[in-house]
Amino acid sequence: MKIHPFQMPPFHNLLTGLLLAATALPLAAQTTTPIDRKALVERHKVVLTTTDTLSSLSVGNGAFAFTTDITGLQTFPTYYEKGVPLGTQSEWGWHSFPNTNNYLFDAALREYDLNGRKVSYAVQRKEPANKAAVDYLRENPHRLQLGNLGFQLLKKNGQPATIRDLRDIRQELNPWTGEIKSHFTLEGTAVDVLTVGHQQQDVVGVRVESKLIGTGRLKALLRFPWPTAGWSDMGTNYTHPEGHKSAIAQQKKTGALVMHQLDTTKYYVELSWQQSPALAAGQPHEFVLTPGKKDETLTFTFRFSPRPGSTMPTFAETLRNSQQQWPAFWKTGGAVDFSGSTDPRAKELERRVVLSQYLTKLQGAGAEPPQETGLVFNSWYGRPHLEMHWWHSAHFALWGRPALLEKSLGWYARPSVQAVARGIAKRQGYEGVRWQKMTDPWGQEGPSSVGAFLIWQQPHFIYFAEESYRAHPDVATLKLYQDRVHATAEFMASYPFFEKDKNRYILGKGVIPAQERFKAEETFNPTFELVYWNWALNTAQQWRVRQGLARNPKWDDVLQKLSKLPEANGVYLATESATDSYTNPEYKTDHPSVLGAFGIMPATGQVDPVTMRRTFDLVWKDWTWDHTWGWDFPMTSMTATRLGLPDKAVDALLMKVRTNTYLPSGHNYQEGRLPIYLPGNGGLLAAVALMCAGYDGCKEKNPGIPKTGWQVKWEGLKPMP
Repeated sequence: MKIHPFQMPPFHNLLTGLLLAATALPLAAQTTTPIDRKALVERHKVVLTTTDTLSSLSVGNGAFAFTTDITGLQTFPTYYEKGVPLGTQSEWGWHSFPNTNNYLFDAALREYDLNGRKVSYAVQRKEPANKAAVDYLRENPHRLQLGNLGFQLLKKNGQPATIRDLRDIRQELNPWTGEIKSHFTLEGTAVDVLTVGHQQQDVVGVRVESKLIGTGRLKALLRFPWPTAGWSDMGTNYTHPEGHKSAIAQQKKTGALVMHQLDTTKYYVELSWQQSPALAAGQPHEFVLTPGKKDETLTFTFRFSPRPGSTMPTFAETLRNSQQQWPAFWKTGGAVDFSGSTDPRAKELERRVVLSQYLTKLQGAGAEPPQETGLVFNSWYGRPHLEMHWWHSAHFALWGRPALLEKSLGWYARPSVQAVARGIAKRQGYEGVRWQKMTDPWGQEGPSSVGAFLIWQQPHFIYFAEESYRAHPDVATLKLYQDRVHATAEFMASYPFFEKDKNRYILGKGVIPAQERFKAEETFNPTFELVYWNWALNTAQQWRVRQGLARNPKWDDVLQKLSKLPEANGVYLATESATDSYTNPEYKTDHPSVLGAFGIMPATGQVDPVTMRRTFDLVWKDWTWDHTWGWDFPMTSMTATRLGLPDKAVDALLMKVRTNTYLPSGHNYQEGRLPIYLPGNGGLLAAVALMCAGYDGCKEKNPGIPKTGWQVKWEGLKPMP
């Protein structure tokens, strides 16, 4: 497919606790001179001089984001809708259309004959009596595009200006402070805009300087779109004005409160200004902020909220907050400096690392698992995908910022989430909790013919809890997460099927691996999932021992009799059921997740490194790399690092494949309908942490960094398990 044109980047118990803490220490002091973190970050400022629709930039705080065009606001949303759209999204902003037809979840359930019994899964049934219900259940709830706030620009002749009327464009994002500075001219008159996001509130601050303000040719415009309830929502659907309500709920000299309501969903936009503007209703669901006639500066803040809030921060307060909080972020945790390298690709890798930290903190460091497209626009109706939570968030702990991961772990303790997860497991005849793939803030299961059969998200919570314990190896951490670790492991021990004739447990049938190319009814024993199952159950047992509890005998039985990894012709198969893993062309596409068995996962005793090396070489040579996803490259890099192949570790991260493209903003581009993909950014950071800080038991300094052409200084990183 043709990619939208853009300027491509260069191608480039106490004892246990004490022992664990010791393994988490870096191998050696990496540098005697601290890294100049400000210089490191600021040499990767984003500078734009064109109206490239794939280069929109965002401000935000991890649970709210506001994405701007070249004007520093959201002035031309329809122009950007086929690029990286100009979204305004939050964790709290969800909506459901009324269920007027009383659709029931049971309409999505289908029974499958698996291992001699019937098991029900919520899938995309297409029978006429079921399809409408399934579609409704998939589409609702959906994350809202909350609103669009841009400029109303007029030319001298009174006609609205288009984006093509703008000249002398220069926009700069400084990740160190979170400031976006935008400059352009309209018919020779300059406009300068400063945009910042508050780090504790869903507030954006804006300062505009231009002679256009006093002439009435520059105003601010707030618009509310209608939700598409589609797979994606770019925030540009202005149809159905009769379907929602908006009004100025309160007006005063220095601000206003605007209410927006869709069905039972109501939220507000609060605006506050320092000069003498006035807010008035314009077209339906549009509100115009008009500055005073003598003004040459327009300074205001706005806050999206589910209910009217407390005193609004001023622009100066919002700016100061951003200028304090973003440097505080950069000064804590990890930093990696490749500036001493002679390999020309080093600068590009460093750019990706810096901007990925900015984006993952901004787009996915809230109290819930993020969606794949962060808080910019909806993919998959805006729903979080739990299998992606690892790729979004595991790196936070590796980069010495475990608190950013731990914020989202509370979601797994929510009563509604726990109830659904226990309900799924019970319905299917298992124990504990089953973490589903496609969900929402309340833990509801979205019907999916693929997602319902995925299992690799199940161990993630144990991995996250272990990361937290490595950061805080104390009784409090064990107490905080133990119930969820236990419930997760209970499902994992009850899920495998015992084949009496072979005296072994198998995973499946009724499983789709991380490589989503296999039929659930036929598939069993995927390699990566077997290793992850082993690691997570062993770790759950360690959690019991740390608390002075006996090992769970059922879990040990599964561990002792879990199937060996499937292999043929000297390499590991994707699944035991797919003997044609490397001859069927379809099976050489999507995620090469077999590599994750020794990459994402540490040495568990299941993987023979020599066999994995042969597997790696085969995948490297024969995989259909242009049919992969953004996290496949970091996964491949992690396997290369653990195999002692540092050159390949770097080559994988910088492979010239469309889905491994990193836009000027630092976003990982996939395709037209998915122009940004945060799992790629998070995966990159995990891979680089492994390359530098290594893993438990690793005796080599910088195991994933090539010995020739590369020089790295790093600090604050933690080894992987």
